Amino acid sequence: MIYFDNSATTKPHPDVLTSYTEAAQTYFANPSSLHRLGGSAEQLLTACRKQAAQLLHVGENEILFTSGGTEGNNLAIKGTALQKKRIGNHIITTTVEHPSVLETCAELENQGFKVTYVDVDKYGYVTAEKIKAAITDKTILVSVMHVNNELGTIQPIKTIGQMLTEFPHITFHVDHVQGAGKVALDIKESNIHLCTLSAHKFHGMKGSGILYKAADTRIVAQLSGGGQEQGLRSGTENVPGITAMVKALRLAIEELRVHPAKLFELRERLWAGLAKMDDVVLHSPPAGAPHIVNFSVPGLKPEVLVHALGEKDIYVSTKSACSSKNSDASAVLLACGVPDTQAESAIRVSFSYDNTQQEVDYFLQILDKTLTHLKKVMR
Repeated sequence: MIYFDNSATTKPHPDVLTSYTEAAQTYFANPSSLHRLGGSAEQLLTACRKQAAQLLHVGENEILFTSGGTEGNNLAIKGTALQKKRIGNHIITTTVEHPSVLETCAELENQGFKVTYVDVDKYGYVTAEKIKAAITDKTILVSVMHVNNELGTIQPIKTIGQMLTEFPHITFHVDHVQGAGKVALDIKESNIHLCTLSAHKFHGMKGSGILYKAADTRIVAQLSGGGQEQGLRSGTENVPGITAMVKALRLAIEELRVHPAKLFELRERLWAGLAKMDDVVLHSPPAGAPHIVNFSVPGLKPEVLVHALGEKDIYVSTKSACSSKNSDASAVLLACGVPDTQAESAIRVSFSYDNTQQEVDYFLQILDKTLTHLKKVMR
């Protein structure tokens, strides 16, 4: 099997599974319980928070555990909007954000907030200048993703964050779901106030995530209940999932440190092979994230190619997994000015450190044969 859909989800690391199982069996008690077993679970939770903070180079009190990227983005955006609605009602984001950001902003628009969706260039890049030009005296939040989940575009987060220091009343949120463990991001140096991570994107378990919240940043809780996570995320903490997530984050950051060029080498090998194919149009930026390559075969329905490759035990995707079952064109590619015929036929290949150059070579070989076969069938 060749699994090239790691941006949708990654296979849990064996050590992560072990950590999850051990925590689930030993630290199964509710960390809010007063008895000894509850205290042990709380101690493990505290240790996980400390290690997560060390890995991200932030304070322990700045780590909030969530269920993943979608909840983290919702909490950050809605929480900020409701916290600051008395001083302003304007939000700025881009046209190429994840659905959990775009749909959240659309919902807030229905509640009376104003949202500016800043345009991007042909590769999906936004500039700090465009963000700045959209700022008004009512702007309370800027939300920009670090790495685009379909194209692999790396946004100039540090530059945007530095520019926003001129506007201390504006909260800066970054969706770091696709970048964590693959593209380094210094949260403090980038002047980020809120930052979202999701465990299953870096070989952790589904259902766990982190929202970094700067100590002096205030948001309104979206879940009411027992007041866990500083009163901002009520609900019994998923101690096994959190334990596994922090282990996965440590392993991912270590992999990036030890093998910084591996994913780039895979990407370059794939890119070179795709560029030689007459029917293929590349969409990802040449200097994008090392683990994502997006391309189209105009005139060919992407699901046909996905299923054809699947028959060879090769797994790729069409667009964001959250919208891949919709048959319409990629909204991200359309926002980049890509023609409909190309945006409707987009394929995404996404790597992890488990992938190899031999897998890339085999994929290119099978892709070439598959396209040749499909062209004959479609004549």
